[in-house]
Amino acid sequence: MHAASPLQIREATASDAETVTGFVVAMALDSEGIELAPAAVRTAVVTALDDPARARYWLAMQGERAVGQLMITTEWSDWNNAWYWWIQSVYVVPDCRRRGVFRETYRHVATVARERGDVCAIRLYVEHENASARRAYEQIGMAEAPYAVYEERLDEEQV
Repeated sequence: MHAASPLQIREATASDAETVTGFVVAMALDSEGIELAPAAVRTAVVTALDDPARARYWLAMQGERAVGQLMITTEWSDWNNAWYWWIQSVYVVPDCRRRGVFRETYRHVATVARERGDVCAIRLYVEHENASARRAYEQIGMAEAPYAVYEERLDEEQV
């Protein structure tokens, strides 16, 4: 990134479907070595962009170029009478990594969550072996939660 072009964070819109789709496909390949079908991902992205209750994408922009993203999904907490915001689909283009793109995107989203007043925490999950991601999350002030994630796959065709 160049100093002449500061980073701006904005919520993605329907016109960003191709960019978000490309980032999701690239993120799956980078982080887990999984090749996703772009057409299927695009359908899911368009569904989410049309219905923010499913998910909201935030883009980090350097001028007109999208250089990173993260997606927020929500979970209601009856213990806290508030929402958990879950970060997913984090991606930063390779030539902009280690330049604060994720940090700034996270800070923006955390500010939005605090201003709402009904979000009790921001959470994410990360592969145990992804040491660089774990360090990045710790550097922005996140800490490992005392929970493990368990799942039962109900549709083996899904990732």
